[in-house]
Amino acid sequence: MARGSITETYHAALAHGLVDLPEGTSRVGVVRRPTSWFRGEVDENVSELAPPEGLLDAFQERREDLKMQGMCDEGAHNAAWEELKFEERYREHLDGADARMALSGLADRVASGEDVALVCYEGDSKRCHRHTLKELLEERTA
Repeated sequence: MARGSITETYHAALAHGLVDLPEGTSRVGVVRRPTSWFRGEVDENVSELAPPEGLLDAFQERREDLKMQGMCDEGAHNAAWEELKFEERYREHLDGADARMALSGLADRVASGEDVALVCYEGDSKRCHRHTLKELLEERTA
C-alpha cells in the first residue's frame, strides 16, 4: 500500500476555502485548546501533539508584551517564538510518553496510506509547531 500524504494548514484557511485538500484527507487538529468553531473544521483533535500549556502561556504572554512595545502581531509572534526557544521546547515535549504514542499512531496511519492534514490556528506567515510536527511525521514515514 502507498504511503499517505502529510499536509498542514490552519483553521481560517479551511473555514474560508483557501486550501484545497485531496479528497478523503483527514483533518487532524493539533491544538491544546480547541474551540467549538475549530472543532467544526477538523475531523479530530490530538491535543497530545499540541505544545504544552506552560509553553503556550509563556509564549502568549511574551507575544503580548512585544505587541505592547509596538511590534506588529506577526513580528511579535515570531520574536516570542525565537526568544522562548519554542521549537526546541516543543520537540522536548514530543519526547514525552503521551506525545510519542500519539505521534506513532499518526505516523502509522500515514504509513498505511491515510492522507493527513495537520491543522492549528496560526496562519502561514507565523512560526508554528505544525511545521515541526510535519517534519517529524515525514521522517517517521519515509
